[in-house]
Amino acid sequence: MSLGYLFGGGVGSEPRGVELYRAYPGVQALYSQVAEWTGLTVGQILDEDLPTPPEIRQSVGTIRESVHAIAVHDALAEKGLRPAVLGGLSLGGMSAAALAGAIDRRALFEMLAHARNAPDRPADSPEQGLALAFEPIADTTGRYRGADHPGVYLAGQFGPTTDGATRILMLSGERAALEQLGADLPQDAVIQLPGRSMAIHSPLRGHFRTFMAPYIDAMPFTDPALPLISCLDRKILVSAADVRDTFQRNPTAPISLPYLYDAMKDEGVRLGLIMGGSIPDGVLRFPFPVVHVDRPEHLEQALTTVFDLGVDISPRVTR
Repeated sequence: MSLGYLFGGGVGSEPRGVELYRAYPGVQALYSQVAEWTGLTVGQILDEDLPTPPEIRQSVGTIRESVHAIAVHDALAEKGLRPAVLGGLSLGGMSAAALAGAIDRRALFEMLAHARNAPDRPADSPEQGLALAFEPIADTTGRYRGADHPGVYLAGQFGPTTDGATRILMLSGERAALEQLGADLPQDAVIQLPGRSMAIHSPLRGHFRTFMAPYIDAMPFTDPALPLISCLDRKILVSAADVRDTFQRNPTAPISLPYLYDAMKDEGVRLGLIMGGSIPDGVLRFPFPVVHVDRPEHLEQALTTVFDLGVDISPRVTR
């Protein structure tokens, strides 16, 4: 019965990790390292406004989210907590790969910084966006998934809500097509996400995947030292080639939170710690208890829950 860490994949514009940075000298050292690796200042990573150009904004946002999630991991490690199993959604899967020993931290952040050089899509291309869809569990028509709607793609599955009545999906694609889908379905069945101008996890990010492919091909991946769960497939990543493949496919492949937590349950996870704030608290159903760890006060809650549940935190034998 073990401890699993789940890393979210959201890339928001809000400041991340300020309280943690102020509370832990080790976290301050991590941010200084990442600033050196990426050419950013600590302030740019931590809490300054993100730049306007889309690809640069996305790059800095991913660095901000990833360093915060890794900082949470490091702060927990200072208190004696280490995961037996790791997994993450999208960017979170990359952060998890670094913590599982499949890629060096510096290599990860240098890759995220390199992404700022990706070309923007043509100015005359349709506007893109993201939306959340709330599909009744009993609805088996598939009409909420957008597969039959040109310009709309199923980008992610987050599983059922806590009451078991609804499943939450992420839709990605052309903004006009997403808005039309929302108009065709019951009110509030599809909610457009403001400020999201990239159709992530869809074929519309093919140009970005092509740009990043040679860089990822040259990255020094190794076999994970701990069980590392994929969010793209129902599998555990056991080789360097497995991890490289997920990095390559991540921009255009849909993600699945149930893939992560189902595999963690199979691996004996009794408690999941969710790193950062990108997976909403109290909304989704998990097959084991979870604690969201985002700020310093959450660390004590995590410790208390670990000991209350009697979760084994002894070091896991590496693969």
